[in-house]
Amino acid sequence: MKIGLIGTGRIGAFHAETLKSLPGVDRIVVADADAARARVLADTLGTEAAESLPRMYEEGLDGVVITAATSAHAELIHQALDAEVPVFCEKPVALDVAGTLDVVKRSNAGSVPVQIGFQRRFDRGYRAAREALLSGDLGWIHTLRACTSDQSPPPAAFIPSSGGLFRDCSIHDFDILRWLTGREIVSVYAQGANRGDPCFTDGDDVDTCAALLRFDDDTLATVTATRYNGAGHDVRLEVCGSKGARIVGLDDRAPLPSAEPRVSWRQSAPYTTFMERFRDAYITELGAFVDVAAGRTESPCSPAEALEALYVAEACDRSRRTGEPVRVADVRTAAE
Repeated sequence: MKIGLIGTGRIGAFHAETLKSLPGVDRIVVADADAARARVLADTLGTEAAESLPRMYEEGLDGVVITAATSAHAELIHQALDAEVPVFCEKPVALDVAGTLDVVKRSNAGSVPVQIGFQRRFDRGYRAAREALLSGDLGWIHTLRACTSDQSPPPAAFIPSSGGLFRDCSIHDFDILRWLTGREIVSVYAQGANRGDPCFTDGDDVDTCAALLRFDDDTLATVTATRYNGAGHDVRLEVCGSKGARIVGLDDRAPLPSAEPRVSWRQSAPYTTFMERFRDAYITELGAFVDVAAGRTESPCSPAEALEALYVAEACDRSRRTGEPVRVADVRTAAE
């Protein structure tokens, strides 16, 4: 298979290296708005660099992986669909709901598969928790607690175009909660705060947030996020039921120093970035896309599913601005 990759920054370089190692992928062509950066990556990995995107598609592709800047995602997905090439795109689908809806409508109207990159669906811990829930081992679920905590904040220049903490960061939690439970989030109440660099306030964002979610079966969930978790990169989910519980992300690299005097579990160096935490999940995710592109399986995460997670993020952002609970259905109705 010949796979194209658009966007050769940090995650793009990682994905290109992963693609090179996957069975069935024998050619990789990389492209970037910065042609020189694409050539450097191609030379480093021993792959090809495209002269231009039109030329890359003209020469034929079996699939394309989009890891470019968020602002370019929607246009690049449309280009791939125009060329009838299966496409994988890192989240988000677009900068806003309107752009995401356009992609969803286009994708639903055609037969070319689109996979959106919510890598937590491929993490072994999240999958094991989902299996335990579906098997009935946990009984009925009463509470879910999700957190995503970066060890250090992104560059200040990223903040104005990020979409905000709920859309950029917590959206992973919203997606995985829907996927794991099979239930819909119906209402949210959210708060945000800024205690760190003023760039977040200047960018109309927050550096820390918390949201209370209610599902359609009255299960409750909390979702928290921060850009300043000095202990390390911390991503966990507690799934608490009437018969048992599972905690995702509780391994020997979880940045959870105990204050209890008798706790003595083995502690390795904590995770510092999302790429460390989800390295194996990213690899499995791209392997799944190769199967999608080859026609062996359907997309495991469609644009329509990504849109549902975005609606929840939009509801949370509206709630933290107004100080009031927000129904997700109201956000959906206003958009559609």
